[in-house]
Amino acid sequence: MLTNILAISLGAILTNNFIFSQFLGICPFLGCSSKVDTATGMGLAVVFVMGLASAICWVIYTYILVPLGLAFLNTLAFILVIASLVQFVEMFLKKSVPSLYSALGIYLPLITTNCAVLGVVLLNVQNNYNFIESVVYGVTGGLGFMLAIVLFASVRERIQFSDYPECFEGFPICLVSAGLVALAFMGFSGMKIF
Repeated sequence: MLTNILAISLGAILTNNFIFSQFLGICPFLGCSSKVDTATGMGLAVVFVMGLASAICWVIYTYILVPLGLAFLNTLAFILVIASLVQFVEMFLKKSVPSLYSALGIYLPLITTNCAVLGVVLLNVQNNYNFIESVVYGVTGGLGFMLAIVLFASVRERIQFSDYPECFEGFPICLVSAGLVALAFMGFSGMKIF
């Protein structure tokens, strides 16, 4: 059991990273990665939403949808749960951390449509994870997202003071840098985990 949990964790953070391996959640990744502080806040919000969504969606799927023969409605139910959680996070940040709320701007409500969050709960169902495995996959998938966005934000902060060709000014250098960071993460794909 512990070996399986460790394999799920390392896979979600490194080898099957939602951003660099599965290409899910690119919009907030590119939009909120200009500063490390903003990226950290977005990463923490995504970790919270992914972990809680995994737990709640597993319970809804296992104890409500499957027994009632409504498993085909899982995507709709999961989207409703995710939207509710993001609304809760948005209200909490607006009240408790207004500076982070304003820094995240439009990208905070976009967590609702972040395909990484929906992807983690759908993959939990697809992989037949139990409750603990689902929560671990959700939290570590969020940690992988946070690792990717914070690393990329630190790269983008360094790029501001670098010399590069003028034709790469703005978004092109951002995409080239994202590609290079993703290439570095591909090195983990050769790892054999247990």
